[in-house]
Amino acid sequence: MTQGPDVSQRSFGELLGEVTQDLSTLVRQEVELAKAEMREEAAKAGKAAGLFGGAGVAGFLVLLFLSFALWWGLANVMDQSWAALIVAALWAIVGGVLFTMARGKAREMRGMPRTAETAKEIPQALKPNRGGL
Repeated sequence: MTQGPDVSQRSFGELLGEVTQDLSTLVRQEVELAKAEMREEAAKAGKAAGLFGGAGVAGFLVLLFLSFALWWGLANVMDQSWAALIVAALWAIVGGVLFTMARGKAREMRGMPRTAETAKEIPQALKPNRGGL
């Protein structure tokens, strides 16, 4: 069993100061870890948001081309309306692909696992070490 430094000759104030300093260092390190993980997750969220935005634009174009298809369908009973419906269907496919990609990126985000793990260890670190008692 390893013995720590002899604290019997030190004042309560000194010991309390060391504990406070150690706790302060621990909290600062947890905050820095949380910041780093937040930056990492924010980058993933930005990519997912961009893909969702692309899916929104594609959805708007689907509505636009469906409107054109209806208009052309009424104007030229068959030929132009079918062409417009094909274009609208292509935009629907593009929108579906972008949405699927965005959903996959959003599922990759998993919060701050390292911060959560190390934060769980703080209460254990604050418990006194009783040696073999």
